[in-house]
Amino acid sequence: MDALQQLINGLTLGSLYALIAIGYTMVYGILRLINFAHGDVLMVGCYLAWFASAQFGLPWWVSLAGSMALTAALGMLIDLGAYRPLRSAPRISALITAIGVSFFLENLGLVIFGGRPKAFARPEIFNELYHWGGLRVLSLSVWVPLITALILAVLLYVLYRTRLGMAMRALSRDLVTVRLMGIDTDRVVAATFAIGSALAAAGGIFWAMKYPQINPLMGIMPGLKAFVAAVLGGIGNVVGAMLGGLLLGLAEILLVAWMPELAGYRDALAFVLLIAFLIFRPQGLLGEKTT
Repeated sequence: MDALQQLINGLTLGSLYALIAIGYTMVYGILRLINFAHGDVLMVGCYLAWFASAQFGLPWWVSLAGSMALTAALGMLIDLGAYRPLRSAPRISALITAIGVSFFLENLGLVIFGGRPKAFARPEIFNELYHWGGLRVLSLSVWVPLITALILAVLLYVLYRTRLGMAMRALSRDLVTVRLMGIDTDRVVAATFAIGSALAAAGGIFWAMKYPQINPLMGIMPGLKAFVAAVLGGIGNVVGAMLGGLLLGLAEILLVAWMPELAGYRDALAFVLLIAFLIFRPQGLLGEKTT
């Protein structure tokens, strides 16, 4: 029974990593850019939801939807101001810019919101405690995997059943040829940033519900672990990001459950897995092997 309890906890944590990792993998799949500002976009989404609910008293679902919409706009703005001017520049320039945007958002958050953590309220629908035999499961642990699965299904529909998705998949193969075919690549990339940023906001809000406080530096570790999850699954592959997130979440929880004396090394486990995969299977679980 205890093993099942830990499995549910690992599935919940892995679903959170997966939500955030999908944004990473979408941007990388199209631009071959590791957007290190992704975790800080998550932080901005959490603060937007906090203001909407705590300061303006809006229902949680309105706060979630509004935060995702505004964070999507922020992602498009970051692309327009920071990444689009560097489309033709060497990739290292875009990578350095991504790190700069990350530092900018973190320090802007410290200036605007202050360094003191703020409590993030958990809605009643996610605060119920279910009892099944010897299991004690918070309703949030049930809802998060279900919502993540639903979001993944919608995203896969967009990618494989819409013209926008077709353009995204074409762009990930050959940007120059897609331009020659008359597709507005800037609009497609902007839409990719918008979707990825909105998913980061959703993942961040559920993260804040699970660990109910927020601060301007909260996006650093979830962002790094989501990047690890994307690499494990095969960066550039949406389903792979989902699988990598679940794998990482389960590995972390089971490490603490089975070897509690190693609980202090829980964060290190993600980077050990990253190194191991880069050595033995650099393309990830579902990634394509390239030469």
